[in-house]
Amino acid sequence: MIQRIQSVFLFLLVIAMVCMLFLPLWSKTDTTTGETAVLTAWNLKSYFLDAEGEPSTAGNLPQRGTIAIGMLAIAAAVIAAVEIFRYKSRLTQMKLGLLNAIILAALLGTTFYYAAYVGPEMVTGADNGSYEAGFYMPLLALLLNALANRFIKRDEDLVRSADRLR
Repeated sequence: MIQRIQSVFLFLLVIAMVCMLFLPLWSKTDTTTGETAVLTAWNLKSYFLDAEGEPSTAGNLPQRGTIAIGMLAIAAAVIAAVEIFRYKSRLTQMKLGLLNAIILAALLGTTFYYAAYVGPEMVTGADNGSYEAGFYMPLLALLLNALANRFIKRDEDLVRSADRLR
């Protein structure tokens, strides 16, 4: 039964993880040089901005790979997609949901590490930068995963109570 509410939550989780792969996660601008460091799911690189605020040329800072963020996001999306189609085995769904929660927590921690410790060292400035839309996707995914697991458990409890009545 793919039309169950937990399948909708898991599908939204997949969409959130795919969006995270393409959205910026964090950025910080050096006010003196105009150089901006941008963290994405795949790298942390710097740009010089033009008058309109668009990236024009590559910055002076070396690019750092953040492939761990991208791979964890892909893993979370794949596990959620597999979990959708395991609707006949609710116990397997709950185990996959637990695994996905661990991966999402690791994703959130990795993203925070790069945004709070690695990125601010690249660009000088008074603030720690700003969190972009992609940074909040793992939080949304954790919430959606928790809701999906709750409804999967509710289905399992309903089936077990019906078995007791027979």
